[in-house]
Amino acid sequence: MRILLIFLGTLAFTACKKENKTTEEAVETTTTIIAEANAWKMLFDGKTFEGWHIYMTENLPDDEWSIEDNAMVFNPNPNRTEGGKNIISDKEYTNFKLSLEWKISKGGNSGIFWGVKEDTNYKEAYETGPEIQVLDNINFLDTNSKHKAGALYDMVSPSKDTTKPIGEWNTCILYINHKTNEGNVWLNDVLIVKFPVNGKNWDEMVAHSKFKDWEGFGKFTTGKIGLQDHGNKVWYRNIKIQEL
Repeated sequence: MRILLIFLGTLAFTACKKENKTTEEAVETTTTIIAEANAWKMLFDGKTFEGWHIYMTENLPDDEWSIEDNAMVFNPNPNRTEGGKNIISDKEYTNFKLSLEWKISKGGNSGIFWGVKEDTNYKEAYETGPEIQVLDNINFLDTNSKHKAGALYDMVSPSKDTTKPIGEWNTCILYINHKTNEGNVWLNDVLIVKFPVNGKNWDEMVAHSKFKDWEGFGKFTTGKIGLQDHGNKVWYRNIKIQEL
């Protein structure tokens, strides 16, 4: 009888300990989720262009950029004679995770920049900022795999095409970490691109690209986020960032 009581007591203690551990794990998990959610900061409020401006000006995006249904929309004037309407964030970032949704017009082309240095030595944002490609893979006539949607433009091809049909939203997450020398791109929940972000391997990628003779390209660890005017209609929404 005594042995039975000891056994039952041990079982109850173990069960209690397990329950406490489960409770502690649940609290820890909840705390982590809340902390991660709080770490995200919206870069676009869905109503105004606060926090953004046209590259190398103090101007907010003009009539070719508008806000429709909580999305930034670039709708180029058919009579325009030049580009240069790239928009960039007011703030600079170094190590971060950027999340946004994009939708492109038929045959359209655009891009997401980071590491943009706003300086009179550089006429356009793309002269310094590397680009993650935004593209209609089906109807845009370019067979270079390093130019497809999600690619680190002209340097690293996506491992697969995970884009959604024209008219549907694509979710892109860009991870840049100079501390661990990691760059990753997820498109619609699939990791499709991995690359170094500094050092010898980064320099070699640039040297084998169209940017090899561009003085400032990819040189700035800290810079601004940019969205490209490539002369085609494009939509962006739910833009948020998490600094690492």
